[in-house]
Order: sequence, then C-alpha cells, then structure tokens
Amino acid sequence: MPGSLVHVGFGNYVDLDRVRSIENPHSAPIQRIVREGRRNRTTIDMTSGRRTKCVLFLDNGKLGLLAISAASYKNRVRNAGG
Repeated sequence: MPGSLVHVGFGNYVDLDRVRSIENPHSAPIQRIVREGRRNRTTIDMTSGRRTKCVLFLDNGKLGLLAISAASYKNRVRNAGG
C-alpha cells in the first residue's frame, strides 16, 4: 500500500517512502548516472519534455527526473505532511 503521494507535475506522483535522495542534475557525476540510467532503462522521466531540474534517487535503484526544482519538491512534501 502506498504511503503519502506528492504531485510532481504533469499528472505524475511520487511516493514519499520510496525517495532516498534529491540531487541537482547539473553536476557531471549526476549527469553520468542519468545517462547510464537511460541506457539501462532504470530512469523514470516525469518531465513531459521539459528541462530536468531535480533528480530523485528511489529505493528500488531507479531515478526519477522532475521538471520542478528541488525547493518546489521539498515545499510540496512539506505541504503534504511528509
């Protein structure tokens, strides 16, 4: 059963219990991890074609790409009560 869900835009939701880390997508190591994740099909793109502003590392080894900033994500989490 899912825990608290947070709307991250474009009809996408993230389960707060699954998120392990929030990272900036502009550093070279994170960009390499995202490229590798796309190649291995472990990346969930929730940007709807927009620029990636935030990368979520999930507990199952997958990556979530968001078109909202980390600050916006944290604010939505705070408002959701998580």
